[in-house]
Amino acid sequence: MPLVFQAAAPVKSLHNNAGLYINVPFCVKKCKYCDFYSSFITDELLDSYKDALIRSIKQWGGKFDRPIDTIYFGGGTPSLLSHRLPEIMNAINESFNILPDSEITLELNPSGDIKDILKYAKKSGFNRLSIGMQSGIDNELKVLGRTHTVLDTVNSVKLARKSGFNNISLDIMIGLPDSDISSLKKSLDLLLSLKPEHISAYILKIEEKTVFHKIKESLNLPDDDSVSEQYLFMSEYLEQNGYEHYEISNFCKTGFQSRHNTKYWKLYEYLGIGAAAHSFIDNKRFFYPKDLKGFIKGNEPEFDGEGGKQDEYIMLGLRLSDGISGDFPQSFMEKCKIFEKNGLMKIDKDKIRLTNNGMLVSNAIISELLECLE
Repeated sequence: MPLVFQAAAPVKSLHNNAGLYINVPFCVKKCKYCDFYSSFITDELLDSYKDALIRSIKQWGGKFDRPIDTIYFGGGTPSLLSHRLPEIMNAINESFNILPDSEITLELNPSGDIKDILKYAKKSGFNRLSIGMQSGIDNELKVLGRTHTVLDTVNSVKLARKSGFNNISLDIMIGLPDSDISSLKKSLDLLLSLKPEHISAYILKIEEKTVFHKIKESLNLPDDDSVSEQYLFMSEYLEQNGYEHYEISNFCKTGFQSRHNTKYWKLYEYLGIGAAAHSFIDNKRFFYPKDLKGFIKGNEPEFDGEGGKQDEYIMLGLRLSDGISGDFPQSFMEKCKIFEKNGLMKIDKDKIRLTNNGMLVSNAIISELLECLE
């Protein structure tokens, strides 16, 4: 590989252990709102991709010396690898220094042969699941183009518990067509009844090159004010039910933050392997192209610029409830005080963080703050 890394990366002073991300860009069916890079499956293609992952894992294992304490299989639908998971995890364990008590996450959709998937996930050493619930209303799932039902979600969580998984995250979407506070509460109540340790909540965004973008004029989408009401209601409701709002889109029971995703927001190192996977090592960002056939043939990652600078620290750190701290220009602090006066930000001693209202308009706030650094 043309990218060269030093033995000791600058960010190691922040956190010594790295994360490993494995991208699996396959789906049985493309959801109507999704613009992620993914391909439809055949057994032959899954086998070829598995072999390419193992080849790349072994290549990286010979030159990547960081201890790893989080592994995340995302996509796509990585659970489609099913019986191939143990072989991939064996290669990871043989190639990298995986620390005891590592967080090892598998994303899965609550459809298909869940028992089989859970069996191979457990055999492979996964100890955390991220399940794509998205909604607790069957009609909303149909509109989204999901392949599962509400009952599938309930059964998947029950089976996961029986299989011994005690760290489960559920995804939910807000701002859906025809949605309001009442429909959102129904989904949240179902979610809470399943008692997940972690919740990821995303506002629906209509992206180009999606089915929803083509039919957006026919979708009865809630306006911005209604979506804001949904977000604030959800945040308060989940907090009232014992979940910490630790990141703009994420909530958790005490001690169950996503350790892997937190690496992204805190500028810790992570290595991504697979088509369209991104990495951050030695303050360098690089990625494998969105080219499935190219990855299978052995293409190399491409350089994506330097990272880890103050602007990234601010942009990513303000996503977290912990916020940011440091020496900032006077104009920056004056701007923060204006945001605080308007209820969008809190300044506590040396910490600057967004309120729930601030999180709603985080992009605009961050944009204004970054202008103060120019």
